[in-house]
Amino acid sequence: MSGVIRVAVTGAAGQIGYALVFRIASGGLFGPEQRVRLQLLEVPPAESALRGVVMELRDGACPLVEDIVATTDPKRAFEGANWTLCVGSIPRKPGMERAELLGLNGKIFVQQGKDLAEVAASDARVLVVGNPCNTNAWIAQQSGKGLPADRWFAMTRLDENRAKARLAEKAGVAVGAVDRLAIWGNHSTTMYPDFTHARIGGKVATEVIQDRAWLEGEFLASVQQRGAEVLKARGLSSAASAAHAAVDTVRTLHEGTKAGDWTSVAVSSDGSYGVPQGLMCSFPIEALGQGKWKIVQGLKLDEFGKKKVAATVAELQEERSAAAAAVGISAA
Repeated sequence: MSGVIRVAVTGAAGQIGYALVFRIASGGLFGPEQRVRLQLLEVPPAESALRGVVMELRDGACPLVEDIVATTDPKRAFEGANWTLCVGSIPRKPGMERAELLGLNGKIFVQQGKDLAEVAASDARVLVVGNPCNTNAWIAQQSGKGLPADRWFAMTRLDENRAKARLAEKAGVAVGAVDRLAIWGNHSTTMYPDFTHARIGGKVATEVIQDRAWLEGEFLASVQQRGAEVLKARGLSSAASAAHAAVDTVRTLHEGTKAGDWTSVAVSSDGSYGVPQGLMCSFPIEALGQGKWKIVQGLKLDEFGKKKVAATVAELQEERSAAAAAVGISAA
């Protein structure tokens, strides 16, 4: 893409947004020569904090930043955006029921979906980071049908990165030696990091790590529960690693995956692997570049993998139904 790429970021003054905007400004998404226009959105109570973020961005004197727009108006933030990273969402608080959380976030993403479809660029693509990201992305996509379904994504790259790190640590290799690690399903404790198709140093991971009990037990739990572990240790949720994963996601979709490899991101299902059509589900994805992609076909899941995928898909269906009821849209 030539010229200036417009990148909108919601929740830009939050923990993840704060870490993310500086990565974008320094060329993390599209490379060291691509100019960007940052269009930053916050809610009115965080307007002052957003001004402070803009001050720091300007103080950084990043040569790739063509312009910065800071606003509390979604339409202004999304206007002409080529990529939008929806980071802002309402976190679950003590005593809050899941249906209540889905309803509160649902209202936000219904409106953002409509606004994006109305004012974003004709080639617009949207990555939802704010949790529950799969369902939030589905709500926004359903509400913003002016943008094709294949332009909407939900982030599971953080889970992929965590899983690769665990396998590399166990095998005693650098994390770059791990590839073909895919996340199936929901960005939640049910997601399935598929070790059966992963490779370590070009070899099948289960041949390098032959402790199947560890892979099915401690490995899965360590990836599924990593967010809670970070929260307990840090006193705050994962922010820098989430921002890093968002950059990884967009950069990979923009540049494409390496030959023979794939990445993880939730997309609108086309029915592959028996996942209901339209469900926002993470798959192994071959990125074709410039935001285009396709689901990797022909992978054989063993019985363990089939059960794990079925469980996470069932959770996604339940979330979709609950969210649809909360915001008054069809789950069909």
